[in-house]
Amino acid sequence: MDLSIRTGKVDDALCIAALATQTFLDTYATDGVRADLAREVFALCSTSAFEAHLREPQIAFLLAVRGPHLLGFAQLHLALRNAGNTAHAGCEIVRLYVQPNQKRRGIGRALMEAAHTRSRAAGATTTWLTAWAENRRARAFYAAIGYTDVGALPYVWEDQTYENRLLIRPL
Repeated sequence: MDLSIRTGKVDDALCIAALATQTFLDTYATDGVRADLAREVFALCSTSAFEAHLREPQIAFLLAVRGPHLLGFAQLHLALRNAGNTAHAGCEIVRLYVQPNQKRRGIGRALMEAAHTRSRAAGATTTWLTAWAENRRARAFYAAIGYTDVGALPYVWEDQTYENRLLIRPL
């Protein structure tokens, strides 16, 4: 596959938003779309939300592209901060989204390697992320690339609480 990883820019927000919406719904709306999920995806994955993130100096977007096509992205918070309420500090991988029909082709692994490289360049010795507890495929992927589950970190949206797992990896 002729894949390249590049840094995202504001002009990429539209494609990032479309891919994020597709991936979010594929992952979280497994029983169908409810109103709270619809509100969340439109709030978190709008073009304007990604334009704002792409302008933040402490946020990096790493895009996996083939020609003009966006296949996946990693959103990385470069400021060193604690992972939840633990003593583990490092760069947070906020999102790793790969287009559903492109999974199991090495795209996620390539994006994570690029995120780890970028984290080390920012001075981090650890990266961390959260994964929805029900997303067993994602959790297995993270374990396979060296992440350790260190506990729960709940995610609250509207009146719903979702169990996320807090995962860390030394660099």
